[in-house]
Amino acid sequence: MQPKLNRLLRALAREGLDVAYDGRVYTVRLQAHPHAPPAEVLLPPDLPVEGKALQQLAALAALHHPNGGRVKQVRATPDFHPGDSGVAIGSVVHTEGLVVPGAVGTDINCGMRLHVADLPVDAFLARRDAFVERMKGHYFFGTRDVAQGSRALEALLRDGLPGWLQETVDQPLGMAARVDLGQLERESGRVHLGGALEGDPAWAPTGLRREGVVRDPGLATIGGGNHFVEVQRVEAVVDRARAWAWGVREGQLAFMVHSGSRDLGKHVGRAWQERARAAWPTGAPHPASGLFPLADPAKVREYLRAEATAANYAFLNRLLLAELVRQTLRELFGDVEAPLVYDVPHNITLPWEGGWLARKGACPAEEDQPVIIPGSMGATSYLMRGLGNAKALASASHGAGRAHSRFSMSRGGTKHREEDLGLTGVDCIALRAERRIEEAPAAYKPIGPVIASQVDADIVREVARLKPLMTFKA
Repeated sequence: MQPKLNRLLRALAREGLDVAYDGRVYTVRLQAHPHAPPAEVLLPPDLPVEGKALQQLAALAALHHPNGGRVKQVRATPDFHPGDSGVAIGSVVHTEGLVVPGAVGTDINCGMRLHVADLPVDAFLARRDAFVERMKGHYFFGTRDVAQGSRALEALLRDGLPGWLQETVDQPLGMAARVDLGQLERESGRVHLGGALEGDPAWAPTGLRREGVVRDPGLATIGGGNHFVEVQRVEAVVDRARAWAWGVREGQLAFMVHSGSRDLGKHVGRAWQERARAAWPTGAPHPASGLFPLADPAKVREYLRAEATAANYAFLNRLLLAELVRQTLRELFGDVEAPLVYDVPHNITLPWEGGWLARKGACPAEEDQPVIIPGSMGATSYLMRGLGNAKALASASHGAGRAHSRFSMSRGGTKHREEDLGLTGVDCIALRAERRIEEAPAAYKPIGPVIASQVDADIVREVARLKPLMTFKA
């Protein structure tokens, strides 16, 4: 390990990056910005490190604005890997006096939602085909019947899930007419921040801003990339007291939703990255990273309201994806309650110690908060308890992290035998065969070291492990 590490450090130094590693944490800084705060990456020695990701992290730490504001701290989680937009996945940045739209990107409030159900796994698997056919119709072929009044949609974008629920109680349409709205209201405390941010409907695309019944094709859709809906079995409970308090029991059926704000997030994220560039002071050198912060207080407020609008949409998107599973289980097995354990965002900017904390592919891990860390579709997922570790900026990983790009998996000569890809025994339901290959377990880092390093660093504690039964990929 040491000779290989030394070669990496020398190569990065030639590229203008100072890097140190103590066997647990990488510390990085751009040589051209010696006064920037050092960025830190928690990364065990048995996981790969990519120079491009370290460069992106150091560039994020070096950001500043000619009119003031600064980056105070930058951390990265062990699922750390390069991002397509110039920000490494797993980055967490604490700023004062500025925000960075690119540090969140366009997949605003991508996040996780976890439910459990007191339904015997054997009984569920006995009706596997009937369940899959119904869910394929909902997720892939448009049978989900998502309709709502314009007032409900406007309330969602402005006030989040509480506004949507209040309006939907008065006018439930489509699949919402079959939803237990009382149960959703009772579960609102298990959604991070109550699923309620201060948004502005004016930031929605024009297609969502119309009177009458709105049928939005984006709601209750999984999306591409690493997004999924997965049915699981609670394989083991480690912290029995905590699991009991959260309603989790060994042997239960579970289902996990990973999705975000879809086209609304893209609309907001792209618009504000362009606005931040346009607002850059004339004559000031552009950041080499291509990331443009916002420092003007009025623009910061407007951006955060726009981001919150997309985040509110994402909370409802995950809720409806999960409701389709819950409704289908009730159709096939009768009165299945399937309560929510927790819903948590990954890509979002939130207030933090007098400034702002932006997470890009990282999970909030506040003290005693449920933390959901999925493995690949062939590996265990974890329900953890956050410890509120300030050094880690109260953040944990949002998964195992990619080891190979989708391009390299599908077109770059990777062996496509099931056993080489880790797909043996994996039940993946997707419209396109190449999705199984792009998202195969072999594309991801092993989840074990990612979890263990965060437990050792007092970021999270294990509550339960969940084993995949089937995974839906769009």
